[in-house]
Amino acid sequence: MNQPSFPALKPHILVVDDDDRLRELLRLFLSEKGFIVSTASGAKEARGKLRTLSFDLMVLDIMMPGESGLDLVRWLRTEGSLSLRNLPILLLTARAETNERIEGLETGADDYLTKPFEPKELLLRITAVLRRVAKTSSITPALRLGKWTYDASRDELTCVDETLRLTDMEARLMRVLAAAPGVVIPRELLTGQNKSSINDRTIDVQVTRLRRKIEGDTKNPRYLITVRGEGYMLMPDREGV
Repeated sequence: MNQPSFPALKPHILVVDDDDRLRELLRLFLSEKGFIVSTASGAKEARGKLRTLSFDLMVLDIMMPGESGLDLVRWLRTEGSLSLRNLPILLLTARAETNERIEGLETGADDYLTKPFEPKELLLRITAVLRRVAKTSSITPALRLGKWTYDASRDELTCVDETLRLTDMEARLMRVLAAAPGVVIPRELLTGQNKSSINDRTIDVQVTRLRRKIEGDTKNPRYLITVRGEGYMLMPDREGV
């Protein structure tokens, strides 16, 4: 089965399940299919990763010790940041009762799969959810960065009658960062979709060049932030300008 083409970067999936064996099997399977995969053994660990990393979809077991998967979904949908409230979620459960499936979907999950399942069906469902999300969120809103406004559809930074066009590499980085403002993007994700040989040092150089274009003080950046040991984060003044 051909892996679908997604914009900007490889989809990053968070697998949350207290079953160590299943969690590792899913990590290996989805990694082989071209996804970047992180894992968590429970809701507490998942919360920590959701706060520091950017994900495109979460595969979440319902029945876990302590905080259940449904509890985590309720928290995300009501108390999480904007990006977390909109995070696609595919629920896994060993119970096939209709009422539980309905409850999961009503809580805010996007899809539901009963254990045991065929890995191919999981892949098809993940692909379908990501395609639906891509259709509804393919346009990144304009972002205000001080005097500059970033337009992802044109890969441009504009200020009144001045326009700064970005290089191909700068444009790719800005599209990824602007797709999740306020979220730390690991270097692994910034390099993952690039077909050329890109390393951390190259990313750092490109970030420095971007800072020269958007920051008033490159030594004390306000908009393009380095999060030591984790990656980079874009912090615009506001969206939708």
